[in-house]
Amino acid sequence: MASGPDSTETEDSPLGISPGRRGEKVVFSVLEEGAAKSSLSPVRSVVASPRPVKGRAGREAARRRLQLLPMPQAEGPGGDGEEEEEEEEEEEGLLSVHEEEEEEAQPLPPVCASPMRGMWRDEKVALYCDQVLQGCKAEDADEAMSKYLSEKLKMKDKWLGVWKTNPELFFIKYEEASIPFVGVLVEVTCKPRQSSSSCFKVTVSVAEPFSSNIANIPRDLIDETLEELEHSVPLLEVYPVQGQDDDIHDIALALEVVRFFYDFLWRDWDDEESCENYTALIEERINLWCDIQDGTIPGPIAQRFKKTLEKYKNKRVELIEYQSNIKEDPSAAEAVECWKKYYEIVMLCGLLKMWEDLRLRVHGPFFPRILRRRKGKRELGKTITHIVAKVMTTEMVKDLSSDTLLQQHDDLDLALDSCYSGDTVVIFPGEYQATNLALLTDDIIIKGVGKREEIVITSEPSRDSFVVSKAENVKLMHLTLIQQGTVDGIVVVESGHMSLEDCVLKCEGTGVCVLTGAALTITDSEITGAQGAGVELYPGSIAILERNEIHHCNNLRTSDNSKSTLGGVNMKVLPAPKLKMNNNHIYCNNGYGGHDIP
Repeated sequence: MASGPDSTETEDSPLGISPGRRGEKVVFSVLEEGAAKSSLSPVRSVVASPRPVKGRAGREAARRRLQLLPMPQAEGPGGDGEEEEEEEEEEEGLLSVHEEEEEEAQPLPPVCASPMRGMWRDEKVALYCDQVLQGCKAEDADEAMSKYLSEKLKMKDKWLGVWKTNPELFFIKYEEASIPFVGVLVEVTCKPRQSSSSCFKVTVSVAEPFSSNIANIPRDLIDETLEELEHSVPLLEVYPVQGQDDDIHDIALALEVVRFFYDFLWRDWDDEESCENYTALIEERINLWCDIQDGTIPGPIAQRFKKTLEKYKNKRVELIEYQSNIKEDPSAAEAVECWKKYYEIVMLCGLLKMWEDLRLRVHGPFFPRILRRRKGKRELGKTITHIVAKVMTTEMVKDLSSDTLLQQHDDLDLALDSCYSGDTVVIFPGEYQATNLALLTDDIIIKGVGKREEIVITSEPSRDSFVVSKAENVKLMHLTLIQQGTVDGIVVVESGHMSLEDCVLKCEGTGVCVLTGAALTITDSEITGAQGAGVELYPGSIAILERNEIHHCNNLRTSDNSKSTLGGVNMKVLPAPKLKMNNNHIYCNNGYGGHDIP
């Protein structure tokens, strides 16, 4: 499916420090948000504890500018005062003391607008596969990226940029929310070509006028830090500013191409495994990324994938740092800890590979959601009707036969946990949550009494599944189901048969999913709000839809006006699902009423 220019590229990017090509910490995505803004960067004063800078005068200046308590004037003889002074400095509280006479940093100038934001999916593929990588193998990708970036850097050896880096480089105590990054206007001098594009270094010096996103950051602190770094910083942390010549715009594009590659397309295992067609793999990852950005893959699933990818990167950095802190031969405990961290990385790697191979279609990699065994029937075939209400009254049970066995619960989860095959759960008006709805293995009936809009069951956002069944026959009646952030479909039929009668399904992610070999009957119900199709039928599944409304599904956040290929009902064929439809109203689904995928 073609994708238009990506309008949400930076918005959904993972925030924080991402590992570089070999595990180096490089600031990528947290900085890209600023790269897209054309107005002056906001500048404000903050309260933080600066890293110690050389000399007493430097420390006093840093303290004043960052609005800290003044240094205690007690420094004992014998040369120990400096050490005690630093210890007290770390323990000091924070206090705002404005110094009118101190010069504040100017606002940062706008950086070049993100050139890739206007690229279509096919243009991204052509850029990486045809222009940059040019059919190279995974082990040669570093060399290809370095060559591409070096050619662009030859256009201009000096230019102005905004250096955006980790606040930990300057501060030992600060609020992360108040200082997402430290930005400084610098003059950049490019060095000759180096070995790895993700490790490129450039020489920088503070440009005039002194500008930063933090108004009260001391100039001395910046100068001292750059001296410690020998004025050499990672090139990927520098963003060219607007208002320079066209060559700088080409450099800005090249930098973004490299950042995007290492942040989203490159995987650390690529050059360790043989891949016959590496550019084809990169194309698949570009398509996967575009599907996440434009909403083709539902938001909750995309978040799950991105969190797993970010966790993998962080765990890899943790292992590298842990190994580097082992000074001599590792002890038995250290060796065990290294293996534990390594195997955790391997497991995350395997999960990411599986996700990428399946392209996250519909609801991620398939695995059994339900591991609970079926209870079956009670001894002697007795059945119980479970009443779910705060208080059970005679009015509630007046229509039941006198020999009905009753149990009253004020919690839906407890009622479901108590069920055996043949039981009925009767729910009275109210709002409920129940994790056991994702563990339906026995043949039961779950029905509401009263108006279906008043019997509301919501999912727990922290859980992957909402309603999942592998029972032979489960029926849900007169209920409203509201999906809140769960990854799987609002209802997933793994096996057996499920009936939905007179229900309202308000989806947030995926709609109803009927997996291979399972069957579903929906009558007199309403399905709305799914990001994908309202009903997803897997190969070999069976569905009967009668007198239903399926509307405002396929609610993708696409960046262009083209229709998606999905619709109200989506069938994955080969072998084709069996679908019977009668008197359904399918409308406003941003695509087709029904669609099949070969």
